[in-house]
Amino acid sequence: MIRDISDAVKYIGADDNDLDLFESQYEVPDGMCYNSYVILDEKIAVLDTIDKRKTDEWFENLEKVLGDRTPDYLVISHLEPDHASNIAKAAEKYPQMKLIGNAKTFNMLPQFFDLDTTSRTVTVKEGETVDLGTHKLTFYMAPMVHWPEVMVTYEPTEKILFTADGFGKFGVIDAEPDDWACEARRYYFNIVGKYGAQVQSLLKKAAKLDIQTICPLHGPILTENLGYYIGLYDTWSKYEPETDGIFIAYASIHGNTKEAALKLYDILKAKTDLPIAISDLTRSDLHENVEDAFRYSRMIMLASSYDGGIFPIANDFLHHLKIKTYRNRKVAIVENGSWAPSAGKVMREYFESMKGIEISDASVTIKSTLKPENIAQLEALADSML
Repeated sequence: MIRDISDAVKYIGADDNDLDLFESQYEVPDGMCYNSYVILDEKIAVLDTIDKRKTDEWFENLEKVLGDRTPDYLVISHLEPDHASNIAKAAEKYPQMKLIGNAKTFNMLPQFFDLDTTSRTVTVKEGETVDLGTHKLTFYMAPMVHWPEVMVTYEPTEKILFTADGFGKFGVIDAEPDDWACEARRYYFNIVGKYGAQVQSLLKKAAKLDIQTICPLHGPILTENLGYYIGLYDTWSKYEPETDGIFIAYASIHGNTKEAALKLYDILKAKTDLPIAISDLTRSDLHENVEDAFRYSRMIMLASSYDGGIFPIANDFLHHLKIKTYRNRKVAIVENGSWAPSAGKVMREYFESMKGIEISDASVTIKSTLKPENIAQLEALADSML
């Protein structure tokens, strides 16, 4: 599709409504968009290509916007294939077009394409500018947000920040604005969230710029209430809780651990007005559960023992939390085991390996089924988390 961001800046991306799993792992029931932009001036700059799934549509959009002109530059913000798949085809189609990237960009480019870039590259460094005429492109390095070669581009005439994967979200370009935080949060913590320090560094650079529009490579173009979006990114990248509340995550084999989780939920609801979310790890989306673990200030995890360790689905959840650098939260542990309870030990080892995690002393061990003494223990655990 084509749309005007301004008289000179055009959107030429595409929606993908047929994609089942983004990056072969994230469910995208509302589809995905791949964003690309063109700035028309004395010289023309294209900002990123899109995924090969939408190659034909992208070239059609580009040609319509260009008319009888040809692009002078292709800015490569990020080499991940969902943004960079068409670099070689575009370079072949427009042989006079130069490629703008940083040193890391051009070190990595041969890994993806057998492309002769002799005399075609413009290697930029932090704060350097390329002049298009009325418009100018200033580049800021954003390494590990979320690949090492990533950079963002600021255009001061329009006050637009082109943010690569920053401020991206799952869903198509015209998703309802009210849904932004939910799918942006799931996107952030599962894709970018490991690199909070690097996001903080980028936010500090962005704070010095007069930004009126944010153009990411996924998700809607942001033009209003930018402080809200930037504020969420600041909270998320500091690993601070977004919501003061409790997330109950449980993994039950035969239903007994589930019974304990539901009882704990009722106990907490009777004790506090804090938001409480609960999720069955065996029957819900893993990445939404990672999102909620980061969203809330406290988490209580209940899991069954399995093969001398922990139920594999619970282990997978904990593994994802660890690699996404879950931290700065208070947690509590409830284990279940019929003859040799072992899940609690595994959970504790995971949490002890994470930074800033406070583990409640009021852990609970259930042997097969919930007993009256366990309910009293759940009451004490609930109190310890309030």
